[in-house]
Amino acid sequence: MAKYLVIVESPAKVKTIKKFLGSNYEVMASNGHVRDMPKSQLGFDVEHDYEPKYITIRGKGDILAKLRKAAKKADRVYLATDPDREGEAISWHLSKALNLDEDKIYRITFNEITKSAVKESIKHAREINQDLVDAQQARRMLDRMVGYRISPILWAKVKRGLSAGRVQSVALRLIADREEEINAFVPEEYWSLEADFAVKGERKPVTAKFYGTPGEKLEIRSREEMDSVLAALQDASFAVTEVKNGERTRKAPLPFTTSTLQQEASKVLNFSTSKTMRLAQQLYEGIDIDGQGTTGIITYLRTDSTRISEEASQAAASYIRETYGEDCLSTRNGKGSDKNGDKKIQDAHEAIRPTDIRRLPAAVKDSLSRDQFRLYQLIWKRFTASCMADAKYHTVSVKIDGGGYRFTVSSSAVAFEGFMSVYVQDEEEKSANTALVKAISEDSVLTLKGLEDKQHFTQPPAHYTEAALVKTLEELGIGRPSTYAPTISTIIARRYVAKEGRNLYLTEIGEVVNNMMKQAFPSIVETDFTVNVESLLDMVEEGKVNWKTVVSNFYPDLNEAVSRAEAELQKVKIEDEVSDVVCEQCGRNMVIKYGPHGKFLACPGFPDCRNTKPYLEKIGVKCPKCGKEIVLRRSSKGRKFYSCEGYPECDYISWKKPEETKEQAPS
Repeated sequence: MAKYLVIVESPAKVKTIKKFLGSNYEVMASNGHVRDMPKSQLGFDVEHDYEPKYITIRGKGDILAKLRKAAKKADRVYLATDPDREGEAISWHLSKALNLDEDKIYRITFNEITKSAVKESIKHAREINQDLVDAQQARRMLDRMVGYRISPILWAKVKRGLSAGRVQSVALRLIADREEEINAFVPEEYWSLEADFAVKGERKPVTAKFYGTPGEKLEIRSREEMDSVLAALQDASFAVTEVKNGERTRKAPLPFTTSTLQQEASKVLNFSTSKTMRLAQQLYEGIDIDGQGTTGIITYLRTDSTRISEEASQAAASYIRETYGEDCLSTRNGKGSDKNGDKKIQDAHEAIRPTDIRRLPAAVKDSLSRDQFRLYQLIWKRFTASCMADAKYHTVSVKIDGGGYRFTVSSSAVAFEGFMSVYVQDEEEKSANTALVKAISEDSVLTLKGLEDKQHFTQPPAHYTEAALVKTLEELGIGRPSTYAPTISTIIARRYVAKEGRNLYLTEIGEVVNNMMKQAFPSIVETDFTVNVESLLDMVEEGKVNWKTVVSNFYPDLNEAVSRAEAELQKVKIEDEVSDVVCEQCGRNMVIKYGPHGKFLACPGFPDCRNTKPYLEKIGVKCPKCGKEIVLRRSSKGRKFYSCEGYPECDYISWKKPEETKEQAPS
């Protein structure tokens, strides 16, 4: 009979950890949180020191009953939830929900689900950290205050189904502010000028860019200015006035944090933040690898630290020394450092890295899905590169003067690849300007072969992508690693923001909600306010501030703002988008509405006419079977597929987006 009970959050971890610990241990899962504040009410008593009210989450009764039964039989109960505030809070809730005796509770954490890490955590079991729990409680209550007090105002003043949130409202404002910048942008004219020079004794010409005068850099702003420069250069003679050789170093990247992983996966793999986190969770919880069984292949995925354990650092150094040579090993010994300087690092205490650097991506490719493999390979390469030496470039910079003006040309070539033999963030790092301007010296005789002038206009700021928004949220100190993906998913699901390609665009309803939040709750959508809240939560975690002090200072001001908004805000009507589909019951043009499962068509004559039908989005391709339009549909699990609008009369269907005349009907 098992003497010890280990409780984890996810069922995916159970099999892996059970294998590591042996027959004396029973491993069970809580399936996430087991207690929460009631959905039907605010969940805490304002009149009695903001005491929260917790109830068992619906559907968790059977799980708790099984856990209680197992806990009674066990000599010790190890609470092995995630190594962050949220995980600490789940352990605390479990201890309360299971009525555990204090002398039976052992809190353990591990940054990776490997045999050594799990066994080591058992040796270093501790008490539940109440400061961490209190920080999570404070965050949960602050978020609930904003959501439960402000969302009903949005329902009353705009439409039902909307929501406000402490972090999501700030994220929405960032996108709205960027949209305003783009709309207000006025392009400015500027010109570029390139000169082709023949070098005596050399076959290939050298192309140099206009710099200005020998004394200062100049910007050419108009056709008139350009004509003036061209006139001065027309009959000028040119000479090389300086050739400067140098060396440039490109530092190895730091290993991934949650934020940088989301950004790089978006840029390189075109993954959304939510997809990146979902795949990373799978890699962390355990993959069934041929010949090795189930094991976690990356470390904990929610972290803003770039530190690396001594053990991982030594393993990386050994692998790099054997594979790439001593000169490719970083002088930093593979140790990252906290990128935030004096700012407190939250959550996990290590960067995201492979649990074993010798578990090469190619070796586990057959055990992973295509996307799991691509993400694991990205993490493995980034970590390995972070432990390697900096890359070095030879550089040449040339100055060419004539007619009172200066042109410059420069190039570089990789002298030592270092980390770039494993990981290149931008292919141009290795490919651009690799041909050194060896042909030119200060004695070179130059002849002007031609001038090419081009007109340009400054471009507006780019729309936010998910990666750019994550980067901005992190730089401003808004939210924490675990909040980025759900925040972005929420504002897209609420239709405040539309995602087209990689870009995020503000919708009409997003604009209305943002304006309403800025008018009625200006402090909540101010970035400084949200950053200050995060600092206070850090102080709660450190035991310097009582969590109820934070909550009690926030609520009265919010309550006053809510009362004022209820009285003063005007109701805003968002018109439904009219379609070209005619209601067969009453003849009106149906409108596009949004439900829990996406778009659908409804008759605007409701409640007199209650006709609804699916919204079929045409993709501009004809059905290869019958010639009708192909439409985008979703399966019961939400997966996109394509079929003929004439279904069920025409049974054409495809999981891949079809192309005109090329796609064949699946068998």
